[in-house]
Amino acid sequence: MPTAALILAAGSSRRLGRPKQLEPWGDTNLLGHVVGRTKTFPVEEVWVVLGYEIDRIIAETDLTDVGIVENPEWDEGIASSLRVGLDALTRLSRCEQALVVIGDQPLISGDVVEELLTSHERAGYPVTLPKYRYTMGNPVLVDRSHWPMVMALDGDEGAGRLWKAHPEWVNEVWVSDLGPRDVDTETDVADLRPKHPA
Repeated sequence: MPTAALILAAGSSRRLGRPKQLEPWGDTNLLGHVVGRTKTFPVEEVWVVLGYEIDRIIAETDLTDVGIVENPEWDEGIASSLRVGLDALTRLSRCEQALVVIGDQPLISGDVVEELLTSHERAGYPVTLPKYRYTMGNPVLVDRSHWPMVMALDGDEGAGRLWKAHPEWVNEVWVSDLGPRDVDTETDVADLRPKHPA
């Protein structure tokens, strides 16, 4: 089934105090790294949702062959990015499922993504997500049939509460590793940034 990757990267990085999307990362920046990694996944399209400092981020990041969706309500939180991103896919993409990628997780495993896609096709549930040592994580695969339910969310909480409320929708893929860390603080930058150019 054709898949569109949707990278959520619209926030203002309040905890870091500067746009984390533009944080130097190897030979690119953090968002450029996540976009490049996502392009290696078995997906047909890559889209990115931007909001805070959108013009600067577009100017300073290689977004070649990437669909750009602007979220003017980025300060409302992650649910607003899910809304505008999935709305854009509904209108502009022919893909039947979305792989929702968090834009500040540089260490998403390609192996986990492939396992999610394989399991999703086999299991027949509308949602497939990784369970990292008993904890729900990202990225998450969502069939087009369930995009409207995700688009009904609001606030600064992702779709996790929706999956917990509707376990009958969810196919879980168990992963023995810890989930990919977010880049939120100076410590995260120091720990996660490549020591040599990627």
